[in-house]
Amino acid sequence: MNPGETRDRSIAAYDVLDHPPRRELDSLVELAAQLAGVPFAAVNLLSSHSQHQVATAGFEGTDSPIDHSMCRLVVESGKPIMLEDAGEDVRFAENPWTTGEIAEVKYYGSHPLTTPAGVTIGTLCVFDDHSHEVTPEATRGLAQLADRVVDVLELELASRRLSEANARLSTSNQRLAHFAGQVSHDLKNPLTSISLSLETLELDIDDPDQLDTLARARRGVDRMTDLINNLLEFAQQGEAPGEDVVNLSVELGSALDDLAGRVPRERVGVGELPLVRGDAGQLRSVLMNLIDNAAKFTVPGEEPDVEVDSMPVEGHHRIEVRDRGRGIPEEKRERVFAPLARLDKTVEGSGIGLATCRRIVEAHGGQMGVEDRAGGGSVFWFELPRAED
Repeated sequence: MNPGETRDRSIAAYDVLDHPPRRELDSLVELAAQLAGVPFAAVNLLSSHSQHQVATAGFEGTDSPIDHSMCRLVVESGKPIMLEDAGEDVRFAENPWTTGEIAEVKYYGSHPLTTPAGVTIGTLCVFDDHSHEVTPEATRGLAQLADRVVDVLELELASRRLSEANARLSTSNQRLAHFAGQVSHDLKNPLTSISLSLETLELDIDDPDQLDTLARARRGVDRMTDLINNLLEFAQQGEAPGEDVVNLSVELGSALDDLAGRVPRERVGVGELPLVRGDAGQLRSVLMNLIDNAAKFTVPGEEPDVEVDSMPVEGHHRIEVRDRGRGIPEEKRERVFAPLARLDKTVEGSGIGLATCRRIVEAHGGQMGVEDRAGGGSVFWFELPRAED
């Protein structure tokens, strides 16, 4: 396989060419431009035939023939190039990016993006239409940020593979738990590397605009951390919960205490809940998730109206969490329990909570579903076997 084909396969695995720019990549290219003191920056991925600008700062990215790419030399050599005036370099003197045909690049800095497998797939590039000094700080910062670009791509690839595996293995608790242990290292290592690098950069930056860009990048890291934690929690749930007697009324009280900052206690009507057998912490998590969701999906402008109650049903206890929210169409009710399903993206969340709740309930020998509430809203219910005396 030639180098171009190898790059094609690596780039295809990251699945970035046919999607809008990742917010994390946008933050990194903006930071690269600010650190170099230039108006333009880009993440360029080079397939066998084209240069793809998948994230840019200061201009609109486009695809272009690989023969026009200044960064092709960096990709082929695997070594960075930093120039005060690229037009005076014989390698770029006739390039359309320096002659004015596409742009008039003078200051030019480009660092290779090399995957953990050793494949150089593109560059992190900064440039300007004015020449100026190449500083050691800019060179060092570009190298650090190029590594973080690869970390972001690797992190998203690992997260996507974990999500796909969760969907395939949702009926196999043992295999899911084993898989979660294997991939947690792969997921969290690049995330930790990104976080530490951003912390290091914060110590060297005083400019408010640069600090704002760093803050946006840190928020992206936090979002990814939450997603990873939720995915791993989903993967690890479902083990045998044990036979402890659990007082659901007590666990509901603890859940409401934990939710006090988001759900006013007076907005939750509480009926009598039963004793069941299982894991108190897991069942408390189910109640907390359902009540929090009921509050989050309240119609805008209205106060939450939540009821929690139970009733006996053929050898089981049925626990219901009723809301006055937007409701769920019948054809989408099963989908809300799928991993990463988010029917309403205007409400913050990862799409993992309900999937995890169902896994916990099923591990306790029960089942879970949702139906309409008379007068509007939804009833999320779960049934658990009755505790034997």
